[in-house]
Amino acid sequence: MKTRKPRRKLLTKPQARAIIEQALKKARLDGKRVLVLTPDCTRSGPTSFIFKTLAELLLPRASRLDFLIALGTHQPMTREAQNSLFGITEAQRKGKYAKVGIYNHLWQKPESLRELGTLSASELENLSQGRLKSEVKVALNKMIFDYDQLILYGPVFPHEVAGMSGGHKYLCPGIAGPEIINFTHWLGALITSFEIIGKADTPVRAVVERVSRMVPVPSLGISSVVSGEDGLAGLFAGKVYESWKKAAALSSRLHIRWVDRPFKLVISVVPKMYDDMWTGAKGMYKVEPVVADRGEVIIYAPHIKEISYTHGSLLDQVGYHCRDYFVKQWDMFRHFPGGVLAHSTHLKGLGVFENGVEKPRIKVTLAAAIPEERCRRLNLRYRDPATLNPRDFAGREAQGILVVWRAGEVLYRLKSQREKKHAKL
Repeated sequence: MKTRKPRRKLLTKPQARAIIEQALKKARLDGKRVLVLTPDCTRSGPTSFIFKTLAELLLPRASRLDFLIALGTHQPMTREAQNSLFGITEAQRKGKYAKVGIYNHLWQKPESLRELGTLSASELENLSQGRLKSEVKVALNKMIFDYDQLILYGPVFPHEVAGMSGGHKYLCPGIAGPEIINFTHWLGALITSFEIIGKADTPVRAVVERVSRMVPVPSLGISSVVSGEDGLAGLFAGKVYESWKKAAALSSRLHIRWVDRPFKLVISVVPKMYDDMWTGAKGMYKVEPVVADRGEVIIYAPHIKEISYTHGSLLDQVGYHCRDYFVKQWDMFRHFPGGVLAHSTHLKGLGVFENGVEKPRIKVTLAAAIPEERCRRLNLRYRDPATLNPRDFAGREAQGILVVWRAGEVLYRLKSQREKKHAKL
């Protein structure tokens, strides 16, 4: 199997700083109140560099500079975790960066949100290409109304819901309320992760861009594209959509591996930046397209002890199932949040539900610290991680076995799927 990474000269920190500095000069932020939206610790990227660079460039000029972590529905970050994310010590936070506020987005607290308006059923029917027809209230974190300028920073990767991450996605679902979060995630699930992942122009992205036009505060975008764990292959700053689009084009070249044939077994080794299966399931999303029919994905994550710290109780009720299991029994599941149902379908993968019987396309096995009984109850297979050493399977691609190290960000697809890359979803 040939999966050679495209070669690209990496940016140096001075080059990256110059890109940011030029964008800030054009934005004319002297005396302005600036709020920066950033990812949490489940995204690779130069977040600490961005934090320190923006602080250095803006603290002398802006009247106010704060950071809001666009968690979506992820669990809030502790103060210690925030310091780690931004690469600062507690002493620096209280000293050098004392004037910089750092906040979590709290999607579950209505008092933290402000409604921007309602998207009509007819408009959403059009944006979703006929898949969904219901009006949805759009609410975002009310903090944004206390600032003159937003800066949306985030890395761009193939994404299971929107197609590609980043850009205005840091507004929605990043700092959004539950209604629009659930709508966009269920829309992505109806399309299926298999079809949508790695594509820039999708119905979900169309909804995200529509939401962004409801925000009255001007925004500046900074989109990064990483190479490996630490390298910076690209940094684009300027208008949010334009900078994101450039980053998405580069990400599609760097973060998608096209392979010749499917594998009967894929072992996804999940890194510790994913601390529950809600986030660690990316180890499934990014490899599903190259798993052969009736093949198996093993999500190897001995460090993961919980299905979801935010949504675990709901997932215990729902379990993991293919899309049609829910669609064909909608009256039983319509009261569950669309985001929860979407995650369920993404992890289970493609399948059919016929005559009351669910038939998944592939097998999904957890090799994690989640008990076997719970995995079985959730409709997932289980393997004791102590009985599995991924290194024993490395280098066996010719035998139909693929080991993906640090799984969750690079997407694997079959070359035979390439012609469908830009097909209408």
